[in-house]
Amino acid sequence: MKHENKPIRWDVFIPCFVVIGGAALLGIINNTWLTSVTYAIFGWSLSNFGWLYQIVAMVTLLLAALLLFTKVGKIRFGGPEAKAKHSFGSWFAMTLTGGIATGLITYGVNEVLIYYGNIYGELDGYGITPLTQEAELFAMGRCFYNWTFIPYAMYALSGVLIAYMYFNRKKELSVAASLTPIFGEKVTQGIWVVLVDVLSVLAIALGLASSLGAGLALIGSGLYSAYGVAQGPIVWVALTAIITITFTIASVTGIDKGIKWLAGLTSKIFYVLLILLFIIGPTVYILNMANVGLGYWMDRFWMWGFDPSTVGGSALVTWWTMYDWAIWIAYAPLMGIFFAIIAYGRTIRQFLIVNWILPASFGYVWFAVWGSTALHWQKSGQADVISAIVDGGATAGIWEFLKHVPLGMIFIPVIIVALIAAFSTTADTMSTTIAALCTKGARHDEEPAIWQKIAWGVSIGVIACIMVAFGGGAQGVDGVKYLAACGGFVVLIVFIFQVAAAFKVFFFDPETKKDIVDSVDQIEA
Repeated sequence: MKHENKPIRWDVFIPCFVVIGGAALLGIINNTWLTSVTYAIFGWSLSNFGWLYQIVAMVTLLLAALLLFTKVGKIRFGGPEAKAKHSFGSWFAMTLTGGIATGLITYGVNEVLIYYGNIYGELDGYGITPLTQEAELFAMGRCFYNWTFIPYAMYALSGVLIAYMYFNRKKELSVAASLTPIFGEKVTQGIWVVLVDVLSVLAIALGLASSLGAGLALIGSGLYSAYGVAQGPIVWVALTAIITITFTIASVTGIDKGIKWLAGLTSKIFYVLLILLFIIGPTVYILNMANVGLGYWMDRFWMWGFDPSTVGGSALVTWWTMYDWAIWIAYAPLMGIFFAIIAYGRTIRQFLIVNWILPASFGYVWFAVWGSTALHWQKSGQADVISAIVDGGATAGIWEFLKHVPLGMIFIPVIIVALIAAFSTTADTMSTTIAALCTKGARHDEEPAIWQKIAWGVSIGVIACIMVAFGGGAQGVDGVKYLAACGGFVVLIVFIFQVAAAFKVFFFDPETKKDIVDSVDQIEA
């Protein structure tokens, strides 16, 4: 891809920079106030609109399935003769590592054991006794529910709509343009296009900053746990510099080189970690729990799918599942643009397989292997992960777990590298996407201005470092985290319109039928 010096959308660029910088500054000056206010807003939104999040999630799942299994899946982005640029392997690597960041590594052990031990009261709503077989089954089933087909359907649906409107309907590469089936061209003009795109950028930029901040604290705790490296500003600044330089260089070199290479490296680390743990872990137990955990979820599919916390309670539903849904929805529009950019020449069916089915299946396998192994070791006394979480917080269990893995001294540095690589991959895909959204006339085959990608990449890294090192540690991170989640509540409205637009354009628009034709895959040499 070539770099283009196109005009900047200052009406999007400036408000986003002002809000993001203001949030970081506020986190330094009065992080307690920032945390309490954003916590209150987010808690209010989930308490009053949990029912809406659940309905949107289930409708999105249904719509993704309809697009996959009906004749609409034949539509090829760019027309029947369009040639894809990336192989399936590279495409999936960018999708997988660009979309999940460190979520699987962070929670593959921790979330399962938190449920199993009822650490924050997650089992109280269902009256399940902690540390029992019922708690085991619940822990696996609930993690499968939270991390597989429903959340990835959100990314995929936003992406498939943006890709179709851009490549086949020749609309602009923006979030607002994906809403034209509902509102017409007026949504791409004036204040509306600015509002939609600014909200989308803010949600994911703040989300990335908070994720990176939490990741810095996680990596720092891993360095301390494994090597005795004391946490502090020097460590966090050094880690920030490494991560920021990595993803900024990858972003500047472009999708075809830097991002593809970094995604390929990260995905290979993921594959190796998964295979090794499956072999050295309790293999039969893993296979059994993969089965019964999935069965437990499917047996409770409808209740879990529509419960706004009335049955399961707020400790489980509000502060785990609904929080997850809010973050995934906050990320969806911008992730959708990135997934659209790399999907040229592919059909809707292929897009949904690579962006929905395969990453969801990977999440299922990851939690089955890592979560089941952690459960087995907790029960057998090989590792007391629950105590580590109680003492050190919700993400502390992973390091206690890794201390007891055979070849643990190899696993721990590999995990730290994987965390850095995964953060870098997500950050560079998003800094590129944000830069594209802030550029007039952005195209999928042109890179945004280098200076803009550097500006976004560095700003995200700096905010994260400030929040961890100087903004009150975890509390500073929480301030931006809840602010990002509040942004997700606002983006929920945009996402609902995207769902409605997808229903209309794919199933009720006569023009779409012209694109439903048989075609053959072609990949650029």
